[in-house]
Amino acid sequence: MMAAMGGVIFGYDIGITGGVTSMEPFLNKFFHNIYLKMKEDVTVSNYCLFDSQLLTSFTSSLYVAGFFTSFLASYVTSVFGRKPSIIAGGTAFLAGTALGGAAFNVYMLIVGRLMLGVGVGFANQVAVPLYLSEMALPRFRGAINNGFQLSIGIGALSANLINYGTEKIKGSYGWRVSLAMAAVPASFLTLGALFLPETPNSLIQTSQDHQKAKRILQRIRGVEDVQSELDDLTKANSSTSTKTSPQQPFKLILKRRYRPQLVTAIAIPFFQQVTGINVIAFYAPLLFRTIGLGESASLLSSVMTGITGTCSTFISMLVVDKLGRRTLFIVGGIQMFVSQCIVGGIMAFHLKDHGGLTKGYAYMVLVMICIYVAGFGWSWGPLGWLVPSEIFPLEIRSVGQSITVAVSFVFTFVVAQSFLSMLCHFKSGIFFFFGGWVVVMTVFVYFFLPETKNVPLEQMEKVWQEHWFWKRIVCEK
Repeated sequence: MMAAMGGVIFGYDIGITGGVTSMEPFLNKFFHNIYLKMKEDVTVSNYCLFDSQLLTSFTSSLYVAGFFTSFLASYVTSVFGRKPSIIAGGTAFLAGTALGGAAFNVYMLIVGRLMLGVGVGFANQVAVPLYLSEMALPRFRGAINNGFQLSIGIGALSANLINYGTEKIKGSYGWRVSLAMAAVPASFLTLGALFLPETPNSLIQTSQDHQKAKRILQRIRGVEDVQSELDDLTKANSSTSTKTSPQQPFKLILKRRYRPQLVTAIAIPFFQQVTGINVIAFYAPLLFRTIGLGESASLLSSVMTGITGTCSTFISMLVVDKLGRRTLFIVGGIQMFVSQCIVGGIMAFHLKDHGGLTKGYAYMVLVMICIYVAGFGWSWGPLGWLVPSEIFPLEIRSVGQSITVAVSFVFTFVVAQSFLSMLCHFKSGIFFFFGGWVVVMTVFVYFFLPETKNVPLEQMEKVWQEHWFWKRIVCEK
């Protein structure tokens, strides 16, 4: 629960952003031109109402910092262990929360976001994949790791509920409460991490303390006889025991035998971002305002999508180790594609540059977005973190995860920075754009991603050696 609190922090930050940027006191203070355009300029298209690079910079600056931090986090994680990185992430997030809640100009606001990015870079490097995957039993690894995505959903839902409440505060400081409340999960993570044990994998990798690793294995497995698993961990680490350079794993992962892991580490987070989910997560209230809902109704609609996402991720936790990763990826992809096409069609035919949708069509859009969020919530949401975290051998696990996180941050930044401008220019076509990518990623999973359920981490290389396509690469001398 403490490790997954990193997901609550990440989810809260994703959810809070779209809410505060739709609050009129916040826009009036930091983005006055948008506030005036929304209130006075009747000539501006519905699709272009919130088109502002400064406004998107507030959202996306976090991911620039997260991108660079993820590589530093890789070094810290490999050399010092998983636990110090969790503490570093929580501390940086507390600092960013203080700056955001107390901000008196847009530059202070963005510096606070950059500090949050440092925190998320560390937390997502460790709390998401490595810590949870390394501590979990193979048969429960999918459910426990998906707990991180569930935590993201809980964080986003909490943010949506808090935004809905603070929007009703009289005066102009409701947005400050929303931003400052992120300190609650950050405090839990930072203080809780002090009591977390280090993972057995990390102890063997960083200190060669096999006895301590054995004691922790006995604790977390609940049995005395853990020698077989300890031997597997030791064997997996033996190939790196003679390497002293922290840059070595970056060279190692480029070798031919790790090609499928490298391709997957880049493709999965890229595809996760071009599903368009962060468009919904960051800008749902603005999107709902675009189709004609009021400020309060837009925030309440975001709460509904948050509940949908959280519930679907919980379902994923229950079935991922039974149905497998590939089945959920493919079913979720079909569901997202169909719902995006319906939303795009409704907006293409019924939302003009001025005026809103009728109430019936607006609610239909809301229902379709909930179906889309549900599809993501039991497929690309949790599995986009789970699969990369379980495919790497120990010698490249930390650097592989850093690449996954870095790619995720880069494309989250690109999507977040460009979406409001794309909405202005593509209009309803934006949903068909993301729908096309969903088709591509579903085809990729069907042909190129092997099933990894119930496979111990130390034996994961076998799934690539037996795959119809990748075996020609990894088995070739």
